[in-house]
Amino acid sequence: MTELLAATPDNIAHAAELLRAGELVAFGTETVYGLGADATNMRAVARVFEAKGRPHFNPLICHYPSAESAFADVEAPELARRLADAFWPGPLTLVLPRRITCNVALLAGAGLDTLAVRVPANPDALALLRETSRPVAAPSANRSGQVSPTTASHVMAGLAGRIAAVIDSGPCPVGVESTVLDLSGGRAFLLRPGGVTLEALEAVIGPVQRGMTIAQAQASQSLRSPGLMISHYAPDLPVRLNAQNVAADEGLLAFGPALPGAGAVFQLSERRDLVEAASRLFDGLRAFDGIPGLNGIAVMPIPETGLGLAINDRLGRAAAPRGLT
Repeated sequence: MTELLAATPDNIAHAAELLRAGELVAFGTETVYGLGADATNMRAVARVFEAKGRPHFNPLICHYPSAESAFADVEAPELARRLADAFWPGPLTLVLPRRITCNVALLAGAGLDTLAVRVPANPDALALLRETSRPVAAPSANRSGQVSPTTASHVMAGLAGRIAAVIDSGPCPVGVESTVLDLSGGRAFLLRPGGVTLEALEAVIGPVQRGMTIAQAQASQSLRSPGLMISHYAPDLPVRLNAQNVAADEGLLAFGPALPGAGAVFQLSERRDLVEAASRLFDGLRAFDGIPGLNGIAVMPIPETGLGLAINDRLGRAAAPRGLT
């Protein structure tokens, strides 16, 4: 049963305990309601995709109580700091390179070497983030493909019974998602318009490049940005899907009892638990990098049900021809 909680200090402390325990909690921001999970907990992040019925492992925005805490996890050039000074707390998300010391689960960033971060302006959200003392990954708190929620009742209508709690902070004043700006390539690139206008951004940092549609990005094969490319992250070795056997020069991503004969094995889930497999997927794709004697990665079949759809989508991107990266 999903708890509907008034935004009191005691309830916010309770919600933070739920997040630290790996549960999912929806909370209001100035933009829309977010579906929060401890961003450092791989299994909790996987459950976000399960609860939403999300068909792809798109990068999730990680929420922080301050710019200082966000920039502890990402490399922040002077441009990012100027934007943070101007718009945080507020409806602006910055995509920046992950620090080596970043503890955010790879699944939260869809296996990329970048992370989307923001500091929300809603005081209840900030109190929850301070109380949780961990980054909180939070896409919009709705089933995939449905309209983003701007009230707690919208969240309950779509996710009741699928998450632990909803903090009712009243209606969201902005009502559209945050603006997403990619700074990972040294220039400002608008990935998604939102609560901070392009004009406001350019008044602070000068010209901003406009984004492409997904179709344009895939046609050009040149845009490296979250959620757009056919291949987000490809390991060093070629990937072979739906393997029924495995060679001695292959690493095996196992789902269920491992096939015999592999040069190395990474177990996604011996119990064939799709949530566990999702939480371990990106670590698995990286697990064989640099191991001598391996010339490829074989992946055992994973069912096309539930989170299996997202897992297979991501594996298909990893196995795509390298010209599409």
